[in-house]
Amino acid sequence: MLKIAYHPEYIHPVRAGHRFPMEKYELIPLQLLHEGVVKAENFFEPLLVSFEIACLAHDPGYVQALFDLTLDPKMVRRIGFPLTRSLVDRERYLVDGTIKSALYAQQNGISFNIAGGTHHAGYDFGEGFCLLNDQAVAARYLLKNKLAKKILIIDLDVHQGNGTAHIFQDDRDVFTFSIHGDKNFPFIKESSDLDLPVSDGITDDVYLQLLSKHLPNLFNKVKPDFVFYQAGVDILATDKLGKLKLSPAGCRLRDEFVLLNCLQYQVPVQVCMGGGYSLHIKDIVNAHCETFKIAVDLYNF
Repeated sequence: MLKIAYHPEYIHPVRAGHRFPMEKYELIPLQLLHEGVVKAENFFEPLLVSFEIACLAHDPGYVQALFDLTLDPKMVRRIGFPLTRSLVDRERYLVDGTIKSALYAQQNGISFNIAGGTHHAGYDFGEGFCLLNDQAVAARYLLKNKLAKKILIIDLDVHQGNGTAHIFQDDRDVFTFSIHGDKNFPFIKESSDLDLPVSDGITDDVYLQLLSKHLPNLFNKVKPDFVFYQAGVDILATDKLGKLKLSPAGCRLRDEFVLLNCLQYQVPVQVCMGGGYSLHIKDIVNAHCETFKIAVDLYNF
């Protein structure tokens, strides 16, 4: 059975007009249920991740300041949300959701978190709406518990996963791969193990050729026994922040190619939704829901 992490706290209140489309975390599961893609029993509710587990990928002082709500105001501004108990709890739920999702993926081949993909959070900082790096913590959890030996993180959000690269810069057990907008946020990039920056305005063919050229080689070179996939849909031409020109069909082909490679190389994959900032919320939700539909079809759920 396909298992999907979801918690009501994923929908955190933000001020009117805020650029972060928080409502998508409510609309995605509703649309999946309405269209019959999944059933209620596919969802599971995560718990608050512990301090100790959060520290697998983060500085204890930073985590303590988050949990105590004593983070320096400059660091709070860098995150982009006011620091509140409910915001920190939201992040703790989504981190636990990604950990448990990874464990389900090992059983079933693939699993999802409705939220997550908080790839701008580094070892000792939060940034870009990200407080804790859920896939980084989950990767370290698998490694610590000897549930994986070599992990590949595939980050195809339009914004570089600078926090993920920062955390794993000296870690040979995790290979970080990112295709992202060269002139997009973050403007000071970290170094992933493989970065493929792309120019503004690229379309489906160029993007998909780049992905198809490099991804199979990574499976052969890295030989991962687990994959984390950050499937941001801010690559769409409709995205307010993305600057690329991919169509919904191109975004779907991207996801299909990633998951087909995971299947072909028999590597379990945990998927997080990542970013998406299209003007119309339906464009964001539809693109995210397509990722689930692809998984249901390919994995015969």
